[in-house]
Parts: sequence; C-alpha cells; structure tokens
Amino acid sequence: MASVPGKYDHLPLANKGPLKVPLSGRLLLDNPLYNKGTCFTSQERQDFGLKGLLPTNVQKLDEQVERAYQQYCNQPDDLQKNTFMTSMAEQNTVLYYRLIQDHLKEMFSIIYTPTEGDAIENYSRIFRRPTGCFLSIKHPDEVEERLSKFVKANDPEAGVDYIVVSDGEEILGIGDQGIGGILISVAKLALMTICAGLHPDRTLPVVLDTGTDNETLLNDPLYLGNRINRVRGQAYDDFVDKFIKTAKKLYPNAYIHFEDFGINNGRRLLDRYRNEIAVFNDDIQGTGCVALAAIMTGLRINQVKLSDLRVLIFGAGTAGCGIAEQVQAAIAAEASKSKDEVARQIWCIDKAGVLLDSMGDDLSVAQKPFAQKSSEWEGKDTRSLQAVIAEVKPHVLIGTSTKPGAFTKEAVQEMAQHVERPIIFPLSNPTRLHEAKPEDLIHWTDGRALVATGSPFPPVEYNGEKIEVAECNNSVCFPGIGLGGVLSRTKLVTDKMLVAAVTALAKEAPALHDPTKALVPDVEDARRVSLKIAMAVIRSAVEGGLAQASDIPVESEEDLEEWVKVQMWAPEYRPYVLGQWDGLPET
Repeated sequence: MASVPGKYDHLPLANKGPLKVPLSGRLLLDNPLYNKGTCFTSQERQDFGLKGLLPTNVQKLDEQVERAYQQYCNQPDDLQKNTFMTSMAEQNTVLYYRLIQDHLKEMFSIIYTPTEGDAIENYSRIFRRPTGCFLSIKHPDEVEERLSKFVKANDPEAGVDYIVVSDGEEILGIGDQGIGGILISVAKLALMTICAGLHPDRTLPVVLDTGTDNETLLNDPLYLGNRINRVRGQAYDDFVDKFIKTAKKLYPNAYIHFEDFGINNGRRLLDRYRNEIAVFNDDIQGTGCVALAAIMTGLRINQVKLSDLRVLIFGAGTAGCGIAEQVQAAIAAEASKSKDEVARQIWCIDKAGVLLDSMGDDLSVAQKPFAQKSSEWEGKDTRSLQAVIAEVKPHVLIGTSTKPGAFTKEAVQEMAQHVERPIIFPLSNPTRLHEAKPEDLIHWTDGRALVATGSPFPPVEYNGEKIEVAECNNSVCFPGIGLGGVLSRTKLVTDKMLVAAVTALAKEAPALHDPTKALVPDVEDARRVSLKIAMAVIRSAVEGGLAQASDIPVESEEDLEEWVKVQMWAPEYRPYVLGQWDGLPET
C-alpha cells in the first residue's frame, strides 16, 4: 500500500505545523531554539512583543544563511570559524544547522575533526559559555541533581532521546583532554542532527570529569576541570555506573553513546552495559561498521566471498579491534561459522608484532580474541609488515596505527602480488598520521588498489582517469544507527542491528555503479543514507523483539520510509502561535 502524504504528521516528533511558544520579547530572542531573528513575520512580531527589537525588513531563511555565510568566510582562520559557528549555535539553532546543511562539505572539517580537536585542546582558554552536563568524580552524590536539570517539565519520560558521554581520555587522535571532552559530545550530537535529523533539543552532551593525565592541563592555571590525575579502578567504575543508572532513571528512553573513552575502558564499558540497555560506542562499533561497509563494496568489485575474506589490521587499538569485531561478526553470520573460527581469518599487528596467544596478559580484552597461535608463527617474522603480508596474503589491509608511512611501497607491492585488487585503508587521523597517501597506493599497484582513508583526500589521476578516494567517515553510519535506535525505542543495540546497518550502507556505495567512484557514500549524502540505515535498524529491532515504539509500519517499505522521514528534524522555521508548549520541547 502506497504511503499517504501527511499520514504520520500527528507523531510527536513530526517537525510539522504551527508550534506553540509561550516566550515573548527578549526572552524569545535569547532562546536559540525558538529565535528566528530577522525572519519573524510581521504577525509574529506583533503577537510576541517583538516590535522595536528587530530591524524593519522581514527576511527569508535563505537570506539569513547568505549573511551568516559571508560572516563565516570573513573569519581569519579555521579555529575562528569554529568559534563563530559555536556562537551561531548559541544564538539561532535553525540558522546554525541550515548554514551547515547548505555548506556541509566545506564546514565539516570546521565543526568536527580536525578543527574541533583544536577547540578541545584550547577549551579552557577559549571558554565562553557552558554547554551540556558536567559530572565530577569528586561529587558522585550530585550526579542525579546535575543530570536532572535537563528534564523537560512537560515531557519527563521522553525529553532526552540521545546522550553522548565522554570522559575525554582519548580525543580525536590528540589524547587526554580532560574536561574539554564535553566538546566532542557536543560535536557528535551536532552530527546526529545534521546527518540524521535528531531533534537538537532532545539531546544531551555529558562529560565525566574523572581527572586528566595531561601534564599541560594539570599545570595550566586556567584549566577548568578537576586538577587531579585520572581516577581509575573501582571508584571510576562506580562513578560510571552511577551515571548510567541515573541517566536511565531520569531519561528511560534515552540511547547512550560512549565517545572517546580510553582503550582500557571503552571496550570494557560497552561489554558491561550492552546486554542491559541501548548503548553504542562509535570508536569501536561505528568505525567498524563504516570500514566493513567499504570492505563489502570492495569484495563485490573483486568478486570475493565475504566468507573467504582474509584481513590484516595494522594497529590493534580501540579502532582496529572494533573493525576486527565487526568483520568477525559479519563473516560469522554470512558463513555460519563460530566467531573463534572466523578470528583465524583476521590478523592484527600491534607494537610487539602480530598478536599471539603467548602474549597472555599483555593483550587487552579486545585483542585477546584475535591472538593467533604462537605455534603457527615459530621462526617467522611477526614484526615486518611486508613479511606478514607475504605470509597471510590478505585481501584487505587496514591501518589504524597512527604511524605515518607505515604502508611502504615494498609492503603494498607484496600484497598486490597475491590479490588482483588489493583493498587498502589507511584510516589513521589526522591526515599527517596516515599510513600511506592514496596517490602512492594507486600508482604502486598500477591502478588496482581500492582505497579508503580516514580523512578526506582529492581524487587521484591515473591513466587519464580520476579515481575517487572514499573517506571512511563514521558520520555516514552512526547517525543512522542512532536514529533507528531512537525511533524504534530499542531495548538494546545488537550485532544483528549493526550488520543490518552495514548492509544498508554498503548498498549506497557509489562504486557499485562506477568502480572509479568511492567505496562508501560521501558525507554530503549522510542524511539520505541515514534514512536507509535507520529503516534497516528499525526492521532488525522489530524482528528481534527489541522495539518498544508502537505501530511501526514495517510491512510497507514506503510507509516505513515516510514514518522515519516525518520524524527527522529539519532546519526550517515553523509558524509560531502564542500558548503553552504541547509536547515538543521545552527549555
């Protein structure tokens, strides 16, 4: 049955129709969520007591965007552009997101990596106005009081749909940034709104201030966080547990996204809570999902079965092990193999060489499942990348090592001797830390390499053709997963849901239609792709009996698409009428 226009406009999250707003005058102009600036209509200016508070000319949103863009372009450097955008977010929510939406490709590196990393490093020095919730390990008894400040009086059970929490230990390749981690939570939520239409007033950024081991911050008199070394052990675990339990008490429908936790905590916390509540770790699961989607596209081009895949991961930290886990889960599902059996098809190299079972307690919890049998490597070189490639003959080589130039010409050409189209992903961020340049990889393999990177690169010229370089950007993946989780009100985020998300993402790859195109969609297509991913996640949640939302129309593809679309917030001004809020949202 075909979808009927307007069929789902009655849903509480539908971004349609007039909005009741009880604010007026300067209070209205000072509220970023409801401020329209020069776009308030003549009638609204009269109804809300705005006459004399605004310039005479009533403008359109497009005109506001043009003015804001000119102001943005006049900023002297990237950090000032980032600061300008932060100021814009604090003034006018719709204009902020519309400006980014219209210039997403250009602004992505400003509002996120790498410039957001600069802002985080300088958080205590450029601080102007607090955003989000700050929880201190020195005051665990205050967790509920602090978190409760974001409860919506008119909608206490559903006022927050999505929480991003960080303890700031491992930020964007720049390490421990302490309380500055609040900005990575803010940035991730901005991407959730831009790329998946999550309502910006139904999200909550949180930082767990558990101290910092960054000596520069500890010695900085302007540092705004706890000036103590990081608290670890039971006190840390109890504090995190207090946060989780309190967040679920105050916001029972909230999906909790862990971001930039240290390698010793990220995996452990995910494992601890993933079978109890809907939690997600983008560094582990998001990175793994987008890399796996790119791999699946490459395998289709190569005509290699997923079940036969051999993968070599150079760099066995949080991201590398996360990718290994997603590949493992996908092969196990495809080939009906056990995860232990599949682990033999995945080799990981860390500082000590190939991960081996003889390394025992030197292996992290995430590394142990991928440790190979030492008996199989006796007398063999486990440290040289070229030697390991010659031994395992991988179809896929992935770099998450932050070791610049690690993929040498000799190692890459060794790989190209054994597979027709080597799939090579130097994923380390920022750009200066990538394992190899895409241009080199393509030329070293006579144009045969299928390349994806962790940062944006221009197309590569080879034999008169322009070959696009895919960016394995998590922003084309985690927003759709989160949107599907929020709309379905899923109890858990399962491996099956993630596999469904990866499959949906891989289907959108431009390279499936033209092998010179990218292996994953561009971030400019993130909103369209997020819709498809969300639909796949919702279907999986329903099939698994985990969806708690009612009346999800999964029987019809058209109806499900419309059901999701209508609940995706868009940066558009809605008409205002004076009156009390009637369900969405209150500040």
